[in-house]
Amino acid sequence: MLSRDELREHLVQSRIAGDVATSRENNLDHYSSLANGDPYYMLGLTFDQPWSYRDILALMAKSAGVVSDPSHRWGQDTIDPDLTIDAVDAMAERVAAVLSRPGPSVLFATGHPTGLLAIHLPLARLCAERGARLLTPGEGWTYSGSGFARPRQIRYLQGVAMLDDKGGFVHTHDADPMRHMLSDLDGELPDLVIADHGWAGAAGEAGAPTVGFADSNDPGLFVGEAEGKIDVVVPLDDNVLPRYYAPLTERLVTLVSRALRV
Repeated sequence: MLSRDELREHLVQSRIAGDVATSRENNLDHYSSLANGDPYYMLGLTFDQPWSYRDILALMAKSAGVVSDPSHRWGQDTIDPDLTIDAVDAMAERVAAVLSRPGPSVLFATGHPTGLLAIHLPLARLCAERGARLLTPGEGWTYSGSGFARPRQIRYLQGVAMLDDKGGFVHTHDADPMRHMLSDLDGELPDLVIADHGWAGAAGEAGAPTVGFADSNDPGLFVGEAEGKIDVVVPLDDNVLPRYYAPLTERLVTLVSRALRV
């Protein structure tokens, strides 16, 4: 496992954190859309208090490390690598706490099959090796969303749920698949959900213990964390080359394993 300093350097060099590819304009546009109540950016969550554009920007500066200055409206934006590492460590604590119980149920899902799946698969394997039941509710459920060229269905790969579009896993922000998966469990919530995008938001909204990953342009999950609906959100660029996530994943898996040996 890399040291904290080595991991910080890797996150910056790979642009998982530091100067990220997501533009400032894109970030601010999404913050404004969330403040205006656009359901797409709420990621399946509802909020207990109103969140203004300035409130969301301040939260994202605190939780993800974007530039706090509201007059900075174009160009480069950032994610603080130390916040990423802190959140990874916090996630490891939550996962280890759940795995320390006898036979816990864990549900994995990702809307980023070309990126974050590289983190989910090793973590799902670790959970299974440590005695967790990897839940697979709703497998094969098909639905049609707005803008879909054809219906999509829930499919699992090694315990990780994704959306399949005629043989290809696809990117999604939708919360409906997770809502269906939880309804398929007949009211018995998982002991832990590890997810992103609408998969995580819908799980947190339903009251399931949830940890997840989010980019700087996905403020909904960070608002959910601030309101206590999501336990931990790891800020990171969610679509770099999959191999770049390996050192971060190694830290997460190693810390969980160490905690379970204590």
